[in-house]
Amino acid sequence: MDTTSALRNALTIDVEDYFQVSAFEREIDRSQWDSFESRAVSNTMRLLEIFAEENVKGTFYVLGWVAEKYPQLVREIAAAGHELASHSYWHRLVYEQSPRQFREDLKRSKDILENLSNQAITSFRAASFSITERSLWALEILVEEGFTLDSSIFPVYHDRYGIPDANPEIHQQLTPSGSIDEFPPSVYPIGKWNLPISGGGYFRLYPLPWSLYCLKQVNQVHQRPFVFYLHPWEIDPEQPKLNAGSKLSRWRHCVNLHSTERKLRSLVQTFSFAPISEVVQQVKDDHLNCKAGASQKPGVSPLPASLS
Repeated sequence: MDTTSALRNALTIDVEDYFQVSAFEREIDRSQWDSFESRAVSNTMRLLEIFAEENVKGTFYVLGWVAEKYPQLVREIAAAGHELASHSYWHRLVYEQSPRQFREDLKRSKDILENLSNQAITSFRAASFSITERSLWALEILVEEGFTLDSSIFPVYHDRYGIPDANPEIHQQLTPSGSIDEFPPSVYPIGKWNLPISGGGYFRLYPLPWSLYCLKQVNQVHQRPFVFYLHPWEIDPEQPKLNAGSKLSRWRHCVNLHSTERKLRSLVQTFSFAPISEVVQQVKDDHLNCKAGASQKPGVSPLPASLS
């Protein structure tokens, strides 16, 4: 592990199958999911093996459909000491749902995961980071349903998600029903632009030295933790090829799958990681210590409040 940074960063996995990604949903109806060869269990188990070998713990945002179909997988994740969190049930984009639909989906996912894991499910990540300007209403529902942490608001431009001028630091979002902590996917500022660097396709696309450099800048220069995310299918170059989505979407999905596992190992050997709730709590504790007059520690966020 690189000792140049004492910060703990959030290691997060979005547990969904290769055929459930948002880019393919126009061609692959949810009623067809059972007809595809599932690789979610084998790929997630491989990640659990890697994390055990590297002695790291993280947060698994599990799709409710996957949890219900493969309950033993959820138990394996919990037994390995990782945090469970909700990635919704049906992997629907938040802004394409009504508030009622979103609440029903959220509650279904939460109930399944809590019953299987014996953990309180308090963290959420929307499908494809789809809490945007037009779906900020979802934050209030999250608060009302007992969630205390969200990681869905990506401060970037993208054709499917993002609030480009959103706060990139850990902060609190205020809603009429109370506040919720927000840990946005991490970005690296270049001029007036935010470069997405927090994982997924960006991690697969960028050369590893560039990803490590940018993430070190977040820790050492900006003095705050980053959140990293990955999907189990991203370590599976042998997954079936799908004739769905646009050529760009298929390229995004498949680019550099062969090198993801190697790059992931380098990442977890370079930085210190923990479940996302532990990272946020540490930042909050450090912030309180600073307010009490303690010497400032790396990674202390001002924890500003943002109105939703």
